[in-house]
Amino acid sequence: MKVIAFNGSARRDGNTAKLIDYACEELNKEGIATELVQLAGRPIHGCIACYKCFASKDRRCAVTDDVANECIEKMDGADGIIIGSPTYFAAISPEAKALIDRSGMVGRANGDMYKRKVGAGVVAVRRAGAIHVFDTINHFFTIGQMIIVGSSYWNVGVGRNIGDVDSDEEGVKTMRDLGVNMAWLLKKLQG
Repeated sequence: MKVIAFNGSARRDGNTAKLIDYACEELNKEGIATELVQLAGRPIHGCIACYKCFASKDRRCAVTDDVANECIEKMDGADGIIIGSPTYFAAISPEAKALIDRSGMVGRANGDMYKRKVGAGVVAVRRAGAIHVFDTINHFFTIGQMIIVGSSYWNVGVGRNIGDVDSDEEGVKTMRDLGVNMAWLLKKLQG
């Protein structure tokens, strides 16, 4: 089994990546392989609504000048998907939103290709707006007929400067519980 995780932050190895890492550590302890894809510094554009994916049905986006198809292929091959985003002005990062829009459209065009995969959103926040980000990610999962895994609280970690989330004890516990719960669910679905 494999979980692919996306850090939708413009900062590589920042608070969002740290939160994802806590969940992935627990998944790894349970024997589940994980891979973190960092979108920072890798161009990804929003959907241009060309609908060519509905015509081609080749599990790819017609726009090929960015990282989207690599991400879509990794989502397609994984059992679980984690999407992480920082909170930017009470909303999801542009990189994470572009990933959702592009992969979501290709998924819909290809018979809901993420159907029954396990999904989890992870959010880094300085103060407020995180629940809107969390909802946005979860809406992607639900429209794709995915199964959302829960944790001991909402999947949010608080911190501003890189590393601040490490001091958020409840946030760290939430991410660790998320990883344990995701592993449990993946194993139940495999059995």
